[in-house]
Parts: sequence; C-alpha cells; structure tokens
Amino acid sequence: MGEPVGSVWVTGQQPSRTQRRGRYLPESMKHPGKMLPAIAAQVIATYTAPGELVVDPMCGIGTTLVEAIHQGRHAAGIEYEGQWAKLAAENVAHARWNGAPGTAQVVIGDSRNASRLLPGLAGVAALMLTSPPYGSYTHGHIRSTRDTGEPGIRKWNHHYSRDRANLAHQSLPVLLDGFAQILAATTPLLRSGGVVAITVRPYRFRGELVDLPGEVLHVAEQAGLVFTDRIVCLLCGIDEGRVINRASFFQLHEARKAWERGVPIHALAHEDLLIFHKPFNDPAADGRSDERWHR
Repeated sequence: MGEPVGSVWVTGQQPSRTQRRGRYLPESMKHPGKMLPAIAAQVIATYTAPGELVVDPMCGIGTTLVEAIHQGRHAAGIEYEGQWAKLAAENVAHARWNGAPGTAQVVIGDSRNASRLLPGLAGVAALMLTSPPYGSYTHGHIRSTRDTGEPGIRKWNHHYSRDRANLAHQSLPVLLDGFAQILAATTPLLRSGGVVAITVRPYRFRGELVDLPGEVLHVAEQAGLVFTDRIVCLLCGIDEGRVINRASFFQLHEARKAWERGVPIHALAHEDLLIFHKPFNDPAADGRSDERWHR
C-alpha cells in the first residue's frame, strides 16, 4: 500500500450544505447522516484511478456514488431503505445530467447479502467507501429556544427510518456486530489488495466520549482487513490560522453541559478516516467477473 498519504485533510472549508448545492437534489438534506462530499471526493481521488469501480454497501443518498462518477469512476451502492435508495438513484441521474462521465447502479437490500444483490462483481472493486450509521441522537436538524423564542428543542430529519431492524436503531454492540457482518459480506467484491475506507466520528453521549472509530477499527481487523492509515478529516474551516466552527448542535450541547458541570471539554471538529486493504491473494483472479467496469 506504500507510505501513509497524510495525517490531516482540510475537508471542511465549506459547510456540507454548500458542498451539496447544485450537485445533489435539495431533498438530500433530509438524510440524518450524510457523508461529507469533500471527504468522499478526496478518498476517491487518492485511492482509485479513472474507470475503476467504487462500492458503498450503505450508500444512503449516494454521496460515494455521485463523487465517484464525477471523477470518471464507476460505482455500485446498496441501501437498506427504499426512500434513500430512490434518492441515491435520483442524485446519480442528476450527476449524469450535469456531465458526470462515470456510471452507477443502486440496489435496495441488506448488504449482508451483497453477493446476491451485486452479482458478477466479486473481485472487481478497487475501493469500498462507506460509513456506519450513528443513531438519531447525533444527527438531524435542530431549532432551539434561542431560534424560535419558544421553550424546548424542536428536532427533525433525525430518523434513518422507522424500521426497527435498521442498524441505526440498535445498541452499539449490535450495530458493531451488524457492521462486521456487512464488511465480511462485501469484502469479496474487492480485488486483491483493494482499499476499504471508512469514515466515522467519535461522539459524546450523555457526557461520555464514545470512541466509535476505535471500535470500528477493531471490528474491521476482526473481519480480516489490514489496517493501513488513520486520517483526520477536518469538519471545521481554516482561514489564516483561524478555526471556523462547524460543530453540530449535538456536540455543542454536550460541551456546554459538561462546562456547566466543571468539565472543560470541547466540541469535536473532525471525522476519522480509517484506511484498510484486503489481503493480497490470487491477483490473477481479479477483475474477471464483469468487464463492463473496465471500459
């Protein structure tokens, strides 16, 4: 895999909404846990070449797919929720209409059945880029008393779905076990030595720091992936050495509550990007499954 590509990426110079404006359909902002387009774009540019295949087994509204086809890669995504899969396909169509040269497909289903959902793609993909769901307590849109003048907090767009089987509704141990199963089922789609990139944030829940990146790293290694690099992707902006805060309401709320208790914590301003690769074995078998991704 070579030397690490760098420890810090400046990916938060523009807010998420600005990064998506015109590039994605407006309805995309309703998804509670979208991958930052700048992160996806830089991962794809760093670890793939034009014409190669990128897969995302939990593709949501299709950020991985859109950024891949804009760079002349091809993409395949699996999404458990029909409403988000439909929006992902619409975002892909929007990107194609705007001149994206790559192609992409979206299928609905549980990515633990990846071989059935994406037949013929075993050993083809150069990159798998994805992110696990975090749960409704770290995402969504907020209006507080300061915004509305009314007591209480109004929260919306914070549910992935109402299907209790969705991993976003599960406890952390169940979520991690499900994510391990997804990695095991989708790694065969990668060619020998193919890259797995996972974006994942630490977060605070009831005042406690949850090291979700550390948990995911352990799960991925248990699934047989080889850890390569850990990159800090900034969610804040940087302007002449000044930090432009883009922390979510949830993180700011946790920090304020901690300060009130006399615990001087700060809001998180980054997302971890964990890089792995599939072990090298039988490279002669790579890419024989489906030649359409190499045109």
